[in-house]
Amino acid sequence: MAYVIGNECVSCGSCEPECPVNAISQGENIYEIDPEKCTDCGACAAVCPVECIKPGS
Repeated sequence: MAYVIGNECVSCGSCEPECPVNAISQGENIYEIDPEKCTDCGACAAVCPVECIKPGS
């Protein structure tokens, strides 16, 4: 299950460099995670200052 970034995202960008598979990119309003690339490692969630990155359902 890929991680997802919620609407609480403040577009700080702290998650993007932490992703070992480059699954995170800047979207139109918030950062987005490509579910095809995400390996569920959780590195992005660990550095998110607003805790808006959660495992998908």
